[in-house]
Formats: sequence, C-alpha cells, structure tokens
Amino acid sequence: MDTHNRSLDHDRAEHAGEMHIVRPPLYIAIFLSLLALTALTTGMSYVDLGVFNAVIALAIACFKASLVVLFFMHIHYSSRLLKMTVGAGLFTFMLLISLTMTDYISRAWGRF
Repeated sequence: MDTHNRSLDHDRAEHAGEMHIVRPPLYIAIFLSLLALTALTTGMSYVDLGVFNAVIALAIACFKASLVVLFFMHIHYSSRLLKMTVGAGLFTFMLLISLTMTDYISRAWGRF
C-alpha cells in the first residue's frame, strides 16, 4: 500500500514537471551543437553575402537561443502555461522590435 502511494506521488510530480531529470549526453549534444553553430557563425562572417550576412547571423543566433531556452532552461519539459508565458514574452519582444523598426524606416534620414 505504501509503495502504491509513493508511485502515485512520483507520477503526479513527474507529470507536473517537477522531477524531470535530463541525462548528461543530451547536455553534451546541445553544447556541441552550440559550439558548431558558433563556428558556423564565425565562418559565415568571412563570406561576403551582402545584406544577408546579418540575416544569416541573426537566424543562427535565434536558433542557438532557442536551444538554450528549451533545454538549459528546461522549457521543453515544462507545463503548457510556462511555454505559453515564454511565447507571450517572445511575441511582445517581436512586437516592440517591429514597431521600432517601423519608426526607424519611416524617418527621413538625410533629407533635411
């Protein structure tokens, strides 16, 4: 009877995301992929792609940030509410950046 109660408590805690244990090989794989993406960013900086250099560097940086948030901050194993909170923060950030860029593009730089 006592082992049954402990099993139920463990299942509830694991379902709530409180006791998820990530194995070290996953952390090593994520670390190595972050190192490879950093090397890719450095390598791409030597290739002249015109205006797309910044676009590619930012795309790689966003992918690296996603890996860090999902696995090192354990959002991948969290509840839907926490995932929604991170998504709402990302949406707010993108909204503010787009509004800032709209203002920046609409200015008459050098026309006065």
